[in-house]
Amino acid sequence: MKKISILYPNRAGARFDFAYYVDSHMPLSIERLSAHPEYRGVSVERGLGGAVPGSPPAYVAMCHFLFESVEDFLAAFMPHAAELQGDMPNYTDIEPVIQFNDVLISAQAGDLTRPDQ
Repeated sequence: MKKISILYPNRAGARFDFAYYVDSHMPLSIERLSAHPEYRGVSVERGLGGAVPGSPPAYVAMCHFLFESVEDFLAAFMPHAAELQGDMPNYTDIEPVIQFNDVLISAQAGDLTRPDQ
């Protein structure tokens, strides 16, 4: 399984509208991308703090999409790229960092799953 991470670095003076992101942008993104048969899920997170108590988080927001492969993500995303990227000014002025990840272990309370098994 692959995780596609969209990370919004925390920088002084940056704008990020969580209400718009969670209530408008992400439902649109989920509607578009979840139509692909290899879509597996999504999570959205708000940075709370860094490793040192009271320090700012490295990222103000993070979004993680799960797909079976990077190619599946691209097949789901590319037809909607202009629409989704065009919506970004409505919630942020931060240039996101995109990272593709290979999920080796995924665990929930009481469960351990290795995607390659």
